[in-house]
Amino acid sequence: MSEASPRGTYLIIADALRKEITAGQIQDGALPSEADLMARHGVARNTVRRALRVLAEESLIVSVPGAGWRVSSAAPRPLVDRLREVIDQDGLAVGDPYPSEQKLCVRFGASRTAVRSALAQMEGLGLLATVHGKGRTVRALNPT
Repeated sequence: MSEASPRGTYLIIADALRKEITAGQIQDGALPSEADLMARHGVARNTVRRALRVLAEESLIVSVPGAGWRVSSAAPRPLVDRLREVIDQDGLAVGDPYPSEQKLCVRFGASRTAVRSALAQMEGLGLLATVHGKGRTVRALNPT
């Protein structure tokens, strides 16, 4: 990793792996080893594990004991992509309140941890803003 990111290095690594998975660049469904990912991105094992955990929470990958991390056979679209679509589907404009974590968990059948992770990614992309005690609001619209 060439420079530190305010977004979180593990999220950048997760995004890179997500793009490889969706583009079909992962051979035989097996992700590179943690050691390979550490060397590729120049980060510690904990950072790689956090990135893998993000993708596991999105059900994109699964851990197979003795075989490492593998792409899920029926991988759904990433939760962050589905949450981004909420802005368009609900007709939200800049400054409008974004649905609560609880409502998103019910709507997408996802865990609170997965929803929070996706919301953090959206904040990192500048799409949402959080005001303590007020919740999240739309900060920018999806690029079309």
